[in-house]
Amino acid sequence: MNSAPQHQLIPGNAAYAALMAAGILIGAVFWYRRSKGQSDLLLIYLGALIGGFAGAKIAYLLAEGWLEWHQPDRWLRWATGKSVLGGLLGAYAGVEGTKHLVGHKASTGDAFAVIVPIGILLGRFGCYLNGCCLGKPTAGVFAARDINGIMRWPAPAVEGAFQIVMLITILLLQRRGLLRDRLFFLYLTAYGLLRFFHEFMRDTPKVFLGLSGYQFIALAMAALGFIMLHRRSKSMLAPAM
Repeated sequence: MNSAPQHQLIPGNAAYAALMAAGILIGAVFWYRRSKGQSDLLLIYLGALIGGFAGAKIAYLLAEGWLEWHQPDRWLRWATGKSVLGGLLGAYAGVEGTKHLVGHKASTGDAFAVIVPIGILLGRFGCYLNGCCLGKPTAGVFAARDINGIMRWPAPAVEGAFQIVMLITILLLQRRGLLRDRLFFLYLTAYGLLRFFHEFMRDTPKVFLGLSGYQFIALAMAALGFIMLHRRSKSMLAPAM
């Protein structure tokens, strides 16, 4: 969820909260079954959650929260605002930090590559119900009416469709044994690029050079994903000494 001054906030939206909780629960069940009760893997998932929540809040504040100082409901906005992009980066940092602490050496990215699209898909449906993360007002052929009756670019639906495509792609790659231990970095690269270009159609404040704060975060995420994808592929192709 990204809050903006012109967005309609619905505090305590039960459906939005339920969908967020469902995403976390689905991820937890999937991870528990994969971990088979191993304490280090359970701690890694906890690290991902903590890092994700922290990153989501920090990214929102850096991207647009600081612009809302003069809003009368700024405390509500600051309390509820969060960013999926920041959540992904924070979760990655949380996983890597926890793995370092518990001494876990094996890759965990492929499992997260399955969990993340499902969680974000549910979250974007919640965004639509909550009236946030909206597209720009438009009268184009793809316009959809928001909860306030305004015709807008269907930003949550577009990102939801992207999550479905990525989930199917990741599952097919897993089934064929392709890009093993690199699927999460593929996801970061693809979603970072999607968000950078999709931001031009989203109703978010532009802060520098006609770009939103989220676009800079999206570029950083795409760069991180691409660099790690290249580095991991290179190391896996290197001959054993």
